[in-house]
Amino acid sequence: MDPTSTLADARADYWERNHFGADGGDSLAWVPVKVVGVTFKIPNTAGRKRAVRIHDLHHVLTGYDTTLRGEAEIGAWELASGCLRWPAAQILNTGALAMGMLIAPRRTLRAWARGRATTNLYTLDTVDHLLPRQVGEMRDELGLDAPPPRANVRDLLGVAATIAFAPLLWIGSLALAKRR
Repeated sequence: MDPTSTLADARADYWERNHFGADGGDSLAWVPVKVVGVTFKIPNTAGRKRAVRIHDLHHVLTGYDTTLRGEAEIGAWELASGCLRWPAAQILNTGALAMGMLIAPRRTLRAWARGRATTNLYTLDTVDHLLPRQVGEMRDELGLDAPPPRANVRDLLGVAATIAFAPLLWIGSLALAKRR
């Protein structure tokens, strides 16, 4: 990704390359998700729409793609860098993390370690005001330009604990979502 591109241009390019439509799928009632050649649809809830606006910018900024491995990587990175206040992101990312540990454990664990050493955009309520900013500027601000740390036992334990407690996280997320 060209570091001098604006986030708006980079996101539009990302949507186009991945065939997400001009609005990134925001107008869809149900979002198609393809896993191992099987496509199923999940509801495009208000919470998911809010989270995916940030998630898509994370794809742009981290460089993780939209393959199963890429989604596992970004799920691990988002969890380790912090997404607990976003129930939709938390639910989707814990599933991606578990899948990643089955299909690409080293890459997923490296992404977790990277997330632990960086920050993300989930601290914000909206990201629209960031769209005029440059990709390189945001990567630097989030710590994504620094060499990622090597994964260690602490990372492995963090991943294992997150997967083990995922059902409790999902229940808690759903409870928070209902209160909003």
